[in-house]
Amino acid sequence: MSDRRFSLGLIGHPLEHSLSPQLHRAALQDHCLEGDYLLYDIPPLPAGWAQLDAIFNKMRCGEIQGLNVTIPHKQTVIPFLDKLTPVANAVGAVNTIVPGENGLVGDNTDVKGFMADLQRQVPDRSLMDQKKDRAALVLGAGGAARAVVYALASSGWTVRLAARRLEQAESLIGDLSRNSGDQVLVITTISYEQNAIQNAVFDCQLIVNTTPVGMFPNITANPWPASMPYPKNAFIYDLVYNPAETSLIREARLAGLQSVSGAGMLVEQAALAFETWTGRPAPKEKMLAVLVTSMRKMP
Repeated sequence: MSDRRFSLGLIGHPLEHSLSPQLHRAALQDHCLEGDYLLYDIPPLPAGWAQLDAIFNKMRCGEIQGLNVTIPHKQTVIPFLDKLTPVANAVGAVNTIVPGENGLVGDNTDVKGFMADLQRQVPDRSLMDQKKDRAALVLGAGGAARAVVYALASSGWTVRLAARRLEQAESLIGDLSRNSGDQVLVITTISYEQNAIQNAVFDCQLIVNTTPVGMFPNITANPWPASMPYPKNAFIYDLVYNPAETSLIREARLAGLQSVSGAGMLVEQAALAFETWTGRPAPKEKMLAVLVTSMRKMP
């Protein structure tokens, strides 16, 4: 057993239904590592500024060895950090923080986590062939959307981004294009309205929901326009994992489409963060099993 104790945690709001502690505690236990993973519920800025400052001071002092970040802080934590990895810089959002030799480093494991799970889940293997023309519709333009859009666009997908706040979507595109070097990213924005979505989705092979719509406790909500039929032959990926079957997933399946939740992505991104913090390989199968068991116990 290692004599080092790992103090890990998650920053976000709200967090009462997060399953991240179960995943990381299982990983720590698998390697016989001392430590824990705690939830730090911090309200949006400006109300949460002092709490963010305090927790990062603890990290600088060595009291905390690793932090994850979720809604609504994936972008607001950036000014508190000293450095971003190339991926986090390109995305403009952080979900993993590591103490480095020269301060706190912000990373983004959502990008690799999403692509790893998509590769595993997508039924049509040709969709992962970068030589083929592929189009995806992404719902939402927040921190999670930044990772998904960058992951897809940098892998050769044409991405159509549907957002209720077009200025937020335009900011996302501007940041990704500016920070992606010589790589050309094909991304367009559309309004989050039925006509616009219907015109944009006709040739999409993939639809990804990055909004929290449908997340527990608002499980009857659905990000898909209520009166609009689902497109034929599209694969639906809902980043929401609680409940296991969201309204979007359920209705898509009733329409004959294959669809999955973000549970796999949660495990993949968590595994990457765990490996960064501890230097140990993450037991992904055990983490997934713990996640499934935990979700069955939830109301």
